[in-house]
Amino acid sequence: MTLRVTDGEQGGWAVLRVSGEMDLVTSPVLRQRVHDAVADGRHDIVLDLSGVLFCDSSGVGVLIASRRLMRSCQGRLRLILPAQGAVDGSYVNRVLGALGVRRLFDVYSDVSAAVDEESRPLSA
Repeated sequence: MTLRVTDGEQGGWAVLRVSGEMDLVTSPVLRQRVHDAVADGRHDIVLDLSGVLFCDSSGVGVLIASRRLMRSCQGRLRLILPAQGAVDGSYVNRVLGALGVRRLFDVYSDVSAAVDEESRPLSA
């Protein structure tokens, strides 16, 4: 399976919707898309990972590197990791939790919540 990343915008945030598998072969695609968004002057990014069905350590590495990049440019990174069922993206949530890095990210249940300045992240 491949990784697909589609661009969008909502409420002034760049929204990258990610689907498929994040692994050693496909993860560089997401890394490049985040870098491209920052190069285009986008410093508020939402990664909608609800369509990701598999994520290995290289995928987690891209998420951590994206967080570091956003912090270095005083930007914000928010993840969409719905809590219900593998088809809703909880696979990535479980992987991040198992590795002890889930707490590093601001996680929301959907894009609307992520782009709402009044909304608070889900607890780790």
